[in-house]
Amino acid sequence: MSKPLLGISMMAEAEFVSAVLPLLQDNSVDVLEWSFDTLYHAHEPDWLRDLLNFYSENERLIGHGVYYSLLDARWTERQEEWLKKLKEEVALRKYNHITEHFGFMNTENFHQGVPLPVSLHHKTLEIGKDRLYRLQEAVNIPVGIENLAFSFSIDDVKEQGVFLDKLIEDTDGFLILDLHNIYCQSCNFNVELREIIDLYPLNKVKEIHLSGGSWQDSVYGKKPLRRDTHDDVIPKEIFSVLSSVLTQCQNLEYVIIERLGHTLKTERQKNDFLTDFNQVKIIIEASDWKQRDEKSWNKKEIKLSEKPLEDLVLFEEQSRLTKLLFDNVEAKVIKDLDFHYFKTENWDLEMILTAQNIIKKWNPY
Repeated sequence: MSKPLLGISMMAEAEFVSAVLPLLQDNSVDVLEWSFDTLYHAHEPDWLRDLLNFYSENERLIGHGVYYSLLDARWTERQEEWLKKLKEEVALRKYNHITEHFGFMNTENFHQGVPLPVSLHHKTLEIGKDRLYRLQEAVNIPVGIENLAFSFSIDDVKEQGVFLDKLIEDTDGFLILDLHNIYCQSCNFNVELREIIDLYPLNKVKEIHLSGGSWQDSVYGKKPLRRDTHDDVIPKEIFSVLSSVLTQCQNLEYVIIERLGHTLKTERQKNDFLTDFNQVKIIIEASDWKQRDEKSWNKKEIKLSEKPLEDLVLFEEQSRLTKLLFDNVEAKVIKDLDFHYFKTENWDLEMILTAQNIIKKWNPY
């Protein structure tokens, strides 16, 4: 295997484009990742269309979905529409693969800005597999799932690698290992970064995400909380493990650096971004890329049930939980409520508050 391709998650903002222009001009960006569903209802500027098409024609474009909502317990028209648009997108451009996030995101009228985790339960796993089958059925390219930054409890943190491994096994899927997401969990639950990384099936990692984030003050007087806000430099703790993680991921093909488009306004921010990019490039170049067998992918035949799998009890609980968080119900009250699928008694009070903040941010009215 040759060394993985280094790229960026493309953003449409003018300040982002001006920051990454030097990298594009000297051909440093091996691959572009494009969140194809972020502009579904907006006009794609000509320059962006041309850039994406250029990378697509050179087989250097990968797709990253945000809004499918893999563990939503009720199948909705929105998901149907999302898959229809995805088919149109992959007919329009050649993507090497498509990825989506773990978790559930949309229930009733709430549009949350971050997927929320669901405990590992045979029914939630069945729902996730059904949604993944439908996603895979829509495209003839590999489909992968990304680990979440947000967790309600240490159990969520420790289960997620196992859950993802089980989720992708039937479709010959793969993982995006987002190291900043794991860094958030490491800080918020006081677990060693390496300890969490080792809970993931690293042989199934095809893509690594790197980014920075921010700190949020603790309400309960603990140390600050780490948030995956994609608005700062890559932490040094991630750089310190990156080399070893790269070599442990035997089937790694892509390393992608993420940064929100509107967070590269100043010269310093732009320079910091370029410094991060070059540091990652140096680490990749210096890593030992022994010859490995190229792993071929073939779309598996999976018999889809005619109707998408649904669980109305889980749906009711997802809806109720979302409303409780949206209504800012006291964290201690949520912790004491009786749920079948959510183990709220084990949840960290601070993380319940964080979920409320996130939902308020994306639903201000």
